[in-house]
Amino acid sequence: MDADLPAADPAAPNPAPGAPRKRLKPGERRTQILQVLAGMLEQPGAERITTAALAARLDVSEAALYRHFASKAQMFEALIEFIEASVFGLVNQIVDNPHPLPPPGKAARIASVVLQFGEKNPGLTRVMVGDALVYENERLTARINQFFDRIESSLRQVLRAAAEAQGSATPTVQANAQASVWVSFIIGRLQRYARSGFKRLPTEQLEPSLRSIG
Repeated sequence: MDADLPAADPAAPNPAPGAPRKRLKPGERRTQILQVLAGMLEQPGAERITTAALAARLDVSEAALYRHFASKAQMFEALIEFIEASVFGLVNQIVDNPHPLPPPGKAARIASVVLQFGEKNPGLTRVMVGDALVYENERLTARINQFFDRIESSLRQVLRAAAEAQGSATPTVQANAQASVWVSFIIGRLQRYARSGFKRLPTEQLEPSLRSIG
């Protein structure tokens, strides 16, 4: 899955002094800010990112940032909105598909979507696991928690349908337990990816891992 927020090169040099600077439209500048923020989150050992550091990387003033975002929290909210739209655009297709998928089934497909997105967007993975939000507004952490609650709800839905198709006497209980295992697996893979400096890929030996859970 390709993201619609391509990472900007954080090592790219700023324009030379006196060189003409391309004038960006408001929407383009907003996207550029988010691209550079996501790129800075990918840097090894990246700690809390300040608006001053972000402005310096963009070669603009902090005041210029606030013309597009009221606060840094709003920038992170925009990144989370992008994560939600990208992931659930595919997850909802899986859930809404009336036809069953071959083993390991729809739950495995949902897990794959989330992990593949994280692998292709390492800076956003740090947002997803909360590492980038430690010193930020608490509502950002709450929103990421809601993101994984929604993932778990989608998993419960497909797992309950699978349990019913298999004739389970307690499909809801079974689905709740299985969904908890699946979402823990997803979060664990993303955390390992972020904390290994993006060396341990979340899709490492993915197929056999999914089969062992499913």
